[in-house]
Amino acid sequence: MSLRPHVITPVPEETARVARAAFPKGQPYLTFRDALGIIFQDEDFTALFPAWGQPALPPWRLALVTIMQFRENLADRQAAEAVRARIDWKYLLSLDLTDPGFDFSVLSEFRDRLLAAIRKLNRLELVAETLRAALNELATEAPEWLQALAPLAWYERYGRRIENFRLPQTKADREAYAQTVGEDGFCLLDALETAEAPAALRTLPSITTLRRTWHQHYERTPGEGVERRVRFKTVRELPQTAEKIESPYDVEARYRTKRDTQWTGYMVHVTETCEPEEVHLLTHVQTTTAAVHEVRCTEAIHQALVDKELPPRDHVVDAAYIDAALLVSSRDAHGIELLGPPRPNVRWQSQVAGAHTLEQFAVDWEQQQVQCPQGKTSATWVERVTPTGSPLIYVRFSLQDCGACATRALCTRSQQRARVLLLPPRAQYEALHAARARQASAAGQQRYARRAGIEGTLSQGVRAFGLRRSRYRGLAKTHVQHVATAAAINVERIVAWLDERPRAKTRTSRFAALAPAATLPPGEAAA
Repeated sequence: MSLRPHVITPVPEETARVARAAFPKGQPYLTFRDALGIIFQDEDFTALFPAWGQPALPPWRLALVTIMQFRENLADRQAAEAVRARIDWKYLLSLDLTDPGFDFSVLSEFRDRLLAAIRKLNRLELVAETLRAALNELATEAPEWLQALAPLAWYERYGRRIENFRLPQTKADREAYAQTVGEDGFCLLDALETAEAPAALRTLPSITTLRRTWHQHYERTPGEGVERRVRFKTVRELPQTAEKIESPYDVEARYRTKRDTQWTGYMVHVTETCEPEEVHLLTHVQTTTAAVHEVRCTEAIHQALVDKELPPRDHVVDAAYIDAALLVSSRDAHGIELLGPPRPNVRWQSQVAGAHTLEQFAVDWEQQQVQCPQGKTSATWVERVTPTGSPLIYVRFSLQDCGACATRALCTRSQQRARVLLLPPRAQYEALHAARARQASAAGQQRYARRAGIEGTLSQGVRAFGLRRSRYRGLAKTHVQHVATAAAINVERIVAWLDERPRAKTRTSRFAALAPAATLPPGEAAA
């Protein structure tokens, strides 16, 4: 396919006449087209198409169809049918009433250019299903070669989808099954390395995944007999979550647990405007694997907003996106003030009433000394670097002072050592102290209350646009879905703003509305 930029014509007269007759009181897509016109041009997609080849359908039109598809949560076939049959879609896309549309497969091809709904597998399911996926691809690419290789037992073991209820149930039987699967996988990999095997088979995606999965879950050691050569690794020997394959059908999906929620797949990080009197629009969407912690995304989000010339003055974030280093770097590098609750101090002193927490120690940065609540001065001040490369200050008090202290039990539980403090650099320490003080104040709580809008956005994305379920496999395609969903949400909000429809408020049940104000925490509404 090659790109031949099209002249974007106005809405055909007959299409406009019928659309306005059908929707005399207005309709979102008509409002959107009349107010904003065409938001894409073919030239926006020039880099995605070669210079020669069969002309492609207008990419500006396919981009709009993709947004509408995600706005209405339609499958590709349904979206293609809407292009053929719906007058509001034809109006937005500048199509004649008689335009036949296009084949649904065009949409998936377009998404491929722009660049998990999978289930969590236990280890036995994972390794066996990975081998089954490899056999299925080999059966397509080299059926005669595989048929000559595969023993009859493989057809019984891997002929059907691997389900846990079909697997052995006792511990001994499951261990034997894991051993057998491992031996079968190595047998197949060994056969692929022989001269008789077509060389192209070694680089098939499913074979690459099989090789990586076997490296993670099995160990092959020299010895006599097959039983001694293959060992199913223990759970402790497995790689970190960020590296571990969770499904043979989406090798980028990762496992994550957050509070009471567990899933395998990806995370979406959404940024939106929050000016009280303006329409709230999504300005950035970032997709990561589920194993990437939120705090590792903040800097990338800020840089993306700066590159778009959309950096906020204040960035109101969840506690997971904030730490002492980011408070300083966001301010110094981008002029962005991070607003949010810093993660609490989890040391035991903060959990015991009357105990000496870090905030009760007075730090003299010029003299490089710390004074404890009992007036004693630290004995050691050493600047160090953590294994991850972060600067840290190690402060220790003398054992003589701590040993004779009447409040020792409120300061340290060590019977042999004095109190030790770990301090971040001065700029980070002061920024963290200021952030906690601001968050504890009424004014700080009021500023942070603006973040409630993003929770509504996530709820809207999940409930109305299917944001929580990935339609596709792979990080890049999932990101395309997230971007298209964000664009669809923006379309919905722009149309509502143009129609002067007020933003919906949090719904209150009839019973909760009867609650006296005194029964609610300060600043909280019944919901």
